[in-house]
Amino acid sequence: MNPPDPATPPRILIVDDEPDLVELIGLTLKRMGIVSMSAGTLEQARRELREGKYAFCLLDLKLPDGDGLDLVEWITQNTPDTTVAVLTAHASIEIAVRALKLGAFDFLTKPVDLTVLRQLVTSAIRVARGQPLSGNLLIGEHPTIQDLRSMILRVARSQAPIHIHGETGTGKELVSRLIHANGPRHDRPFVPINCGAIPGELLESELFGYKRGAFTGAVSDQLGLIRSAEGGSLFLDEVAELPLTMQVKILRFMQEKTIRPLGMSQEIPVDVRIISASHRNLQEAVAQGRFREDLYYRLVVIEMFVPPLRDRLDDIAQIAPALVARLALDRPVTLAPDALSRLQSYDYPGNIRELENILERALTLCEGEVIHGDDIRLRKTERTPLLERADLRTLPAYLEEIEKERILQALRESRGNKTAAAHHLGISFRQFRYRLKKLGIE
Repeated sequence: MNPPDPATPPRILIVDDEPDLVELIGLTLKRMGIVSMSAGTLEQARRELREGKYAFCLLDLKLPDGDGLDLVEWITQNTPDTTVAVLTAHASIEIAVRALKLGAFDFLTKPVDLTVLRQLVTSAIRVARGQPLSGNLLIGEHPTIQDLRSMILRVARSQAPIHIHGETGTGKELVSRLIHANGPRHDRPFVPINCGAIPGELLESELFGYKRGAFTGAVSDQLGLIRSAEGGSLFLDEVAELPLTMQVKILRFMQEKTIRPLGMSQEIPVDVRIISASHRNLQEAVAQGRFREDLYYRLVVIEMFVPPLRDRLDDIAQIAPALVARLALDRPVTLAPDALSRLQSYDYPGNIRELENILERALTLCEGEVIHGDDIRLRKTERTPLLERADLRTLPAYLEEIEKERILQALRESRGNKTAAAHHLGISFRQFRYRLKKLGIE
């Protein structure tokens, strides 16, 4: 079915058995230039959806003749071009999350906030009318990448929270940007936040903002990163690194869709879509008591996995030339067959980010406009495990090597941020600096 003509007034079906609420929503939509019809039961709703073409359906989860979740599933299967959102009481948020998993676009809590309603309807209509796809930067033909591209297009039209899991350097932020770019919020801000890179004592003020005079040094009002994403998408990278105290505040923000900046007495409504990512296993973090279970279920409504590069080495034949073209700017640099062969023989513990670094170094080393195999400098992957090398050195030297490798890993994971790396390792920044100096890492 083709997307609706933008010149045609959109039609919305309101499914609710409360006449006063239906009238209120209908009047609000009329002021927006939107035609609405209503149905009081599941049976009437199915009949309307079969006989008429609706861009959007707003339905209550509790209806006289059944469960609204059944209608969500029916719409997804029978009229997939109709975007659906659900109405729910505050006490039924868990049911709303189930609706999102069944394919609902978003949910609206009762009593209905008309400002939030207008924002939701505007986004839903834009989804129904279709959006142009952005240039696809997720390169490769491996089945896992094809499935990932397909899933991006499916989930982009929803407002359900998405969690992206994958190793460091696989491209989780790229996936989140593609979800944003192909959804109804594509022309609004995309705000990425590395939860592990902001010191814990600054995290609340950075995320929620503050009023002038809220604390020492607050010389002016600050909007905060969450409010700067208004109408768009908020990307919480390395969300597993959030302190438990901040997890409580993020949970409330997701439930109520409001925030309270430091120094303010009232809460402010915020309309953002949440996309999170982590290289850590959140379920394990929950089991270990490092991540709240209730926040986990809010964030992981839809889960996506980005495969490591070592699992799709054949895709390097497409990825490497694209990276070289971007890194070389105006230089017409190409990869020789021996260079490509060498690139495909490596396991890439740092994934796409490491491949990019290798190619950037090769561009510097190569003479002329062709990168040859000798220009590709790879780390040795045939390393003898530390335990097998233990008998070749004293115990202090062996332990020092383990410590050095762990510190370097923490620095890589925090993208060079020493404060965040110290936090990952569970030591103070002062202790971290001492170990860097002792091990000669600086």
